Amino acid sequence: MLLSRVAERVYWQARYLERAENTARLVSVFSALLMDLPPGTKLGWESLIQITGNEKNFSERFKLAKERQVIRYLLAERNGISIIEMLAAARENARTTREILPAEAFELINELYFRTRDKADAGVDRGKRYEFLADIVTECQQFWGLMAGTMIRDSAYSFVRMGRSLERADMTTRIVDAGSSNLLPDLEIEVDDPESREPYENILWMNILLSQSAYQMYRQHVREPVKAEEVVRFLLQSEEFPRATSHNLTTVTKVLEKLPNSSRVKWQTDKVRRLVREADINALLNHGLLHFYPHLFLSRSAGDVENLLRRGLLQYLDNVQKEIAKVHLRIAETWFQHNT
Repeated sequence: MLLSRVAERVYWQARYLERAENTARLVSVFSALLMDLPPGTKLGWESLIQITGNEKNFSERFKLAKERQVIRYLLAERNGISIIEMLAAARENARTTREILPAEAFELINELYFRTRDKADAGVDRGKRYEFLADIVTECQQFWGLMAGTMIRDSAYSFVRMGRSLERADMTTRIVDAGSSNLLPDLEIEVDDPESREPYENILWMNILLSQSAYQMYRQHVREPVKAEEVVRFLLQSEEFPRATSHNLTTVTKVLEKLPNSSRVKWQTDKVRRLVREADINALLNHGLLHFYPHLFLSRSAGDVENLLRRGLLQYLDNVQKEIAKVHLRIAETWFQHNT
């Protein structure tokens, strides 16, 4: 069995790298929408900060949540949560555990960090952003392919898989959160006619799928047009799609079978798995709040009602994220006590 400090470092190395990749994917959703939506459409850029849970820190650095400020904060700022910071943390954890990782793995992380650091300012520019983000995603995928193809299946690999899968499960809920938030606040359409928003909502959800490399798989396996209910169900509840939340929670349970003293972690993981797998997505999207808080809907316009209904899903996603965070706490309590 690994020393606890080594297990913790490989676990966090995996989480940091996966978080950097998913932040790149999240920013890509917004950047792609700029090209697909009508000219002059303003996106709710502050939603990206809300999804990462760093509103207070952001407001201390910037007065307004405009595109350039948000992108710089998520890509290049030295703030503890940006892509460049995540890659620096992944690199440091990989550096201190080089003896148990494939030699090429550290080299890949090292090169990715320095290349991203040198190009981070260029990535803030809208014209160069797509290539910058796509390179990060591609190189992270290259790293995971290398690990899968060359690392022995021992305890270290189990902690790598657990860190990556738990981070991916959480970040996929946040990607869905992005699609469910009010990202299209200033479309010049009739606010009391929700159907007039539908074409733009479909564009949004198509970009959500593309950000997760999920569009082709969705069309093959769901066999339905791109619409909110089906996309949310696919990304949260699919057991077959590798980036779906349910699939990754299942992976965590499989990893736990190979590790000692895992009963408390497994109990919490099973709890959040049930929360995800048994959710009625259609009810959450369409009448979750209406059932529990009917007074909220009195004397509301159709546009306001739609926004209220959507809050049912947002509250559910927030609960899922809290339960996933508890899985991490159980992992830390079980294995990361730093006893030598």
